[in-house]
Amino acid sequence: MSNSTDSGPEQNGNSSPEGFSLDVRLWKVTKAQSKTRPYQLRWLVAGKVSSKTFATVGLADSRRSELWLAMKRGEAFRIEDGLPESEVRALARAQEPAETREQLPWFTFCREYMAMRWPTAAAKTREGMADGLAAVTLAMVEQDKQMPVAEELRLALRWAVVPANAELDPPSELEDALGWLLKRSLLVSALEDPKILRDVQYRLSFKLDGAPAAGETARRRRRALNTAVEYAIERKLLVENPLTALKKVKTSASDRVDPRVLVNKSQAAQLLAAVSYVGTWDRKKGRRLVAFFAVMYFAALRPSEAVGLKKSDCHLPEKGWGTLTLRDTHPVSGKQWTDSGERHDKRGLKSREAKDDRPVPIPPPLVAMLRAHLNEFGTAKDGRLFTNERLGLVGSSTYWRVWKDARAYALPPDLQASILGGRPYDLRHTCITTWLNAGVPVAEVARRVGNSPEVIHRVYEGCIYGQEEVMNGKIEAELNRRD
Repeated sequence: MSNSTDSGPEQNGNSSPEGFSLDVRLWKVTKAQSKTRPYQLRWLVAGKVSSKTFATVGLADSRRSELWLAMKRGEAFRIEDGLPESEVRALARAQEPAETREQLPWFTFCREYMAMRWPTAAAKTREGMADGLAAVTLAMVEQDKQMPVAEELRLALRWAVVPANAELDPPSELEDALGWLLKRSLLVSALEDPKILRDVQYRLSFKLDGAPAAGETARRRRRALNTAVEYAIERKLLVENPLTALKKVKTSASDRVDPRVLVNKSQAAQLLAAVSYVGTWDRKKGRRLVAFFAVMYFAALRPSEAVGLKKSDCHLPEKGWGTLTLRDTHPVSGKQWTDSGERHDKRGLKSREAKDDRPVPIPPPLVAMLRAHLNEFGTAKDGRLFTNERLGLVGSSTYWRVWKDARAYALPPDLQASILGGRPYDLRHTCITTWLNAGVPVAEVARRVGNSPEVIHRVYEGCIYGQEEVMNGKIEAELNRRD
């Protein structure tokens, strides 16, 4: 068990309430001796160890992040049970009589909550929170025949929760929907009504057309609502979290990779060659993106990681293997969700601390392609390898159009109509699957690609082939072994 951080310099010279301490040390998540709750989080408050076990590593990591953020804020922790001071206050408020609770319309609450979270949230997080709240809003308004259509209500909520829009007149096409939200929103306390709560559950898990939402979409929406509800408890709008008693809806959606999207070696070579033919030859639209797609296929980079890759991040020897050291990511969001007003939001690497990097060994073919790319196109002013034709950041719409055209050049009609390599991200899936099938340990694959081993097991379990005979041989050897 290794130490990850302590409470930091904020505790020095600060006083804390009786029974609380700023002397806090937080450890990483470890395995526990339990089949139902196999992940354990332990932390130390004034020499007293507190611990909690969880059913999934995601829940354990989430709780660790909450405690870490409380430490960063300089909160004292209660020595008795290890709870941060803010959570102790929230528990005390939850025990107060219901008559003392403030009443607030759902629409007003959503705007207040987003304004509170906005300064510290990433653009993608802001967009995800707005999507979750917008989905729930369809259950948190009075139902009437005159009610605007569901899509207009969702768009109106998403527009209204952007703090910069608070003093602006809404777009004309959203005026009626926004007026309905202002006048017909239910109170936040309506979440305690079992009938309303069941409708909320449906809105989280299904699309507007009644089809099940993707598994990750449903989970993201529920997380967004859960954090909003916790804030409502802090604001005394709710006594307890009504979601804890609500079972999750099982849908047929899965985040496992479909093996049909994976390209073989010949198809990958044809697709990368086809990229170079996209666009006019003199403007080099496709040629400047060949290596961009190659780093996904050979090194399993996410598109948002490839966009920000710099020359200083690359070790490209004349012979042998090289290394890419990833330091940040540039996820794409709508301009309204970023602080800069640009579609790309510069962030640290996914699932890592802000200053952590991720070295990825790269094979000689990719080293050669990146060296050739630098010789022909150089870099942007800030050292980025990949640019659009105006030397700016490569937008998602740009590389998607290039990929679509490349598929038309490289694949026969029947494969063009299939899901084979349908998205640029499928090159990353292909790379990860290739490593797994080559026998690279799951833990090493996870380290290189920036996921947990649990995610690799879950997402790629249907893509590993060629191991059956090896496994059968091991079983047969064990059965034939003499004691």
